[in-house]
Amino acid sequence: MKLTSMKALVSGVALSVFAFGSTSAQEFDYGSFEGYTLRVKLIGGAQYEPLYAVISRWEEMTGASVNILSRKNHFELDREIKQDIAAGTLNWCVGSNHTSFAPQYGGIYMDLNEVIGDDVLAGFQSLALANSTVDGRLVQLPRHSDVSNLFYLKSLFEDADNQTAFKAEYGYDLTPPETWDQFKDMAIFFADAPTFYGTQYVGKDEAITGRFYEMLVANGGALFDADWNPTFNSAAGVESVQWFKDLYDAKAVPAGVLNYLWDDTGLGFASGTIAMNLDWAGWASFFNDPENSQIAGNIGLVRAPVGSGGLRSGWAGSHTFSITETCDNSAAAASFITFLTSAENQMIEARNGLLPTRGRVWDDVIAEFDAAGNEFMVNVFETYAVSMAEDAFTPPLIAPWIEVSNEIWPRLQAAILGEMGIQEALDEAADAARLVMEDAGYL
Repeated sequence: MKLTSMKALVSGVALSVFAFGSTSAQEFDYGSFEGYTLRVKLIGGAQYEPLYAVISRWEEMTGASVNILSRKNHFELDREIKQDIAAGTLNWCVGSNHTSFAPQYGGIYMDLNEVIGDDVLAGFQSLALANSTVDGRLVQLPRHSDVSNLFYLKSLFEDADNQTAFKAEYGYDLTPPETWDQFKDMAIFFADAPTFYGTQYVGKDEAITGRFYEMLVANGGALFDADWNPTFNSAAGVESVQWFKDLYDAKAVPAGVLNYLWDDTGLGFASGTIAMNLDWAGWASFFNDPENSQIAGNIGLVRAPVGSGGLRSGWAGSHTFSITETCDNSAAAASFITFLTSAENQMIEARNGLLPTRGRVWDDVIAEFDAAGNEFMVNVFETYAVSMAEDAFTPPLIAPWIEVSNEIWPRLQAAILGEMGIQEALDEAADAARLVMEDAGYL
């Protein structure tokens, strides 16, 4: 099928969606690709798996089959994709992507404006599409958005003895923290290692770089100046790293936290051994599910706290799908990612707490939770809607971002462990980041 034909096909599907909002995706015409096998590489993990259960429906509708070559966390997937680029083995069509990762891949992904109709794209939030655009090319279709807020165990804050003891020790009331300094006080107060911890954080790869970045911004700092000189080794940078180190030194976080990624923090909070957890919305329904979680019915949620610079932390972006330029059937690939990001399938993810990139799905899922009397999930979406509108900011959407991150996060670990002084670690990271930016032509 020609690219123009696929664009017309997907546009027709979009018209059906808007005309028949509750119609099943099985009634849409996603094309016929009888006997074709679509090779894909997808992000894996607890938040992402429910969507993949519907892939068989696309196969039934189109006659194609899907061969999932990889299903890994995004950091491992990123490394594999880079190996494919180096080896010249981009012999697959669809890959999971992210707005933070996409700029580094150069021209390996096609401009989706060529294969997906304007009618379909009109259903997505304009900011999500803007963040998915690299050098004027829409190289990814946004699946769901990310920003973190603060989940906490309500019983700990409601306990009268805790309230009295905390007030006596810290001089102010025990309520969900409004500032990151208050958060640190409370995390240390609640901690009872090795069986219970005040909080936790992701501790390696771009995960901890991102957490440091949003704390840096909240504390009034910046990664770069207007001319792309690294500036994160500022007083605000030192303050931000000190926050992580203080929690680590006080044993308010688990000893292995510097090896944690997202599944580790999500499952850790659900285990009932963590008092407060800064996390993505996609864990919300899991946390409140008594079959999977020890804390169901005992979860509070507030916006992320404010740093010393008067801003809330709000590192954000979107998980996405991309199509390789080397794909042997871009029409099938476009059909597939349009199906996975349809309003109906975004509802599947939204029911678990993942933040949709289609505006209508926000309204639909809140209405559905409200009708079902699910006050917790209504609060989740209302809280995250405010954060997405008022607090969210992306890291620099530049090609060398991940390379810069790879210079930062090992030094963050060294500073937290006390193997380097904080200023020394940040200065060394800034020097290394400056070389990366020079090599990339930004300096």
